[in-house]
Amino acid sequence: MEAASLRSPSFKEDTYFISNLKNSEKKALRDLKDKLHSAHGPDSMWGVPLYGADDRADVILLKFLRAREFRVPDSLNMLLKCLAWRKEFGADVVLEEELGFKELEGIVAYMHGYDRTGHPVCYNAYGVFKDKEMYERIFGDDEKLKRFLRWRVQVLERGIKLLQFKPGGINSIIQVTDLKDMPKRELRAASNHILSLFQDNYPEMVARKIFVNVPWYFSLLYSMFSPFLTQRTKSKFVISKEGNAAETLYKFIRPEDVPVQYGGLSRPSDVLNGPPKPASEFSVKGGEKVNIQIEGIEGGSTITWDIVVGGWELEYSAEFVPNAETSYTIAVEKPRRLASNEEAVHNSYTAREAGKLVLSVDNSASRKRKVAAYRYIVGKSAAI
Repeated sequence: MEAASLRSPSFKEDTYFISNLKNSEKKALRDLKDKLHSAHGPDSMWGVPLYGADDRADVILLKFLRAREFRVPDSLNMLLKCLAWRKEFGADVVLEEELGFKELEGIVAYMHGYDRTGHPVCYNAYGVFKDKEMYERIFGDDEKLKRFLRWRVQVLERGIKLLQFKPGGINSIIQVTDLKDMPKRELRAASNHILSLFQDNYPEMVARKIFVNVPWYFSLLYSMFSPFLTQRTKSKFVISKEGNAAETLYKFIRPEDVPVQYGGLSRPSDVLNGPPKPASEFSVKGGEKVNIQIEGIEGGSTITWDIVVGGWELEYSAEFVPNAETSYTIAVEKPRRLASNEEAVHNSYTAREAGKLVLSVDNSASRKRKVAAYRYIVGKSAAI
């Protein structure tokens, strides 16, 4: 199943401009406001008052209307249940809690960077739970499961904090789900709880669902549950088989924002250094060797670089070529074969004389085109 084969080109994210609504949809929004006020009185959600002239409220109410195809009674029922759940669950204070899942942060579910249009991205990967000891520690009984669900809601609420809730703004997130090694049977209860919670209480909060490392049998499973999904939901799906994660993610997320485990350049420690330095993207055709030349390096300068090729399986090397004809080329990194699961190369070199750095990726043994990215910085010259 090729990447994006299940994504409908007709999907277009809502702008939430009232002027773009049909007359029937404008009426539904007015009716929902009136009925909510009569049924529930003043209230707020995600810090936004649901009454008055605040257009942020319109964005939230339109999410509930869209989720129920602008049927006002159904939308009102969904909204009231959500308000009740948020109060009972304590969703407004969950961000302040320490739930004790440090070992899962940055691995199982986490917010990381933005897509090319500014949507926050949430990554989900449950492969670690194939370890039975880990599974028992997290899901061993009902109380543990409840605490995990609370932590999972905390992650989502962290992402929603980044949304603008304004017409024409960023009003939803991107979800990337890694299906590699996911223990389907054991996680069924947790998955069903998470799916139910999110569907009932976070309508239209996801602009796109990207599945990576999808096993071959997923197409069979998809054909079974597909009839129960709306066309709108299915149009948000992007499916990427194993080995194509980088190629798929680069279509939506810049390489410097894609985590290294998915063929990107972003490492957890990068957040300490401010916004990521933009990367240059390129592709390597099957049977092709590409040389990237970084020129103008002065003597005494230190050049630091990152480079990655999605699904490597090719040869990589780096050398420094001095400008002086009497000097010898220096092998900074000898040619080596990089496996498909290897992360981005990160290295540096201090030049003793002026010259250029040449990064080489040799894909001549493959017929498959591969996406790639690199970036570099040159440090200030120092006396030698």
